[in-house]
Amino acid sequence: MKTIAVIQHVEAEYLGFLEDHLEARNIRFRYFRPFTAGGTLPAGPDENPGEFDGLIVLGQGPLGIVSGPLVPTLAPELRIIRTFLDHGLPVVGVGLGAIMLAVAAGGGAEEAPLRIEVGRATRENADALGGAMPESFPYATYIRDRAVLPKDAEVLARNEAGEPVAFRCGASAIGFTAHPGIKSAMIEDIIMEFEESPDDVAEKLESLRNVQGGIAEALTSIMVGLVAETGWMRQEETAQKASSPS
Repeated sequence: MKTIAVIQHVEAEYLGFLEDHLEARNIRFRYFRPFTAGGTLPAGPDENPGEFDGLIVLGQGPLGIVSGPLVPTLAPELRIIRTFLDHGLPVVGVGLGAIMLAVAAGGGAEEAPLRIEVGRATRENADALGGAMPESFPYATYIRDRAVLPKDAEVLARNEAGEPVAFRCGASAIGFTAHPGIKSAMIEDIIMEFEESPDDVAEKLESLRNVQGGIAEALTSIMVGLVAETGWMRQEETAQKASSPS
């Protein structure tokens, strides 16, 4: 059974719909909350080899990497991501976590305002995520700042403005600038957790509620490709899960 370390940055954020898909595949995950009293970050493969089969770094809300209130544990998290990459272990970045992945992989970050983005993404190539990524799918995220991808990164999907929504850095590192398992209640709770929020919150939350069903539907296909490409399940197991009735 595979075990994934998951780093959170605020109380209300979590894997969302991703939890159900991981649990259905018997993939365990363990949350780390460094922002809480006594909270820690996961040990990297240098310190504790074999403890984790991959890393997911979340990031929804007002924390930034180059602007606004910065992630307090930014430097050690970048080191942990880099260590996982150096050991060839899968890393999945979500939201701000995707920006951190881009930085750790040799890219960068640039300032962008705190915003709730809701839109539609289009895959770049038919073989994105091993052909499992939908041709077009809705997305949503609550984020600040923007990723500057490494030169060797591969964009898997873009939004209407041409910005990356999903990208790959190396063999098994995937970034999703939009949370693929997002739930509107998660964003509502994060907004209530902080004083700062965008001006158009009510309008964007309504837009998110309208597309949440489509986001959950797209995730079914996305997860097939994600767990296969990260090696968290063998391809034949993934195909069997995808074809089995829920």
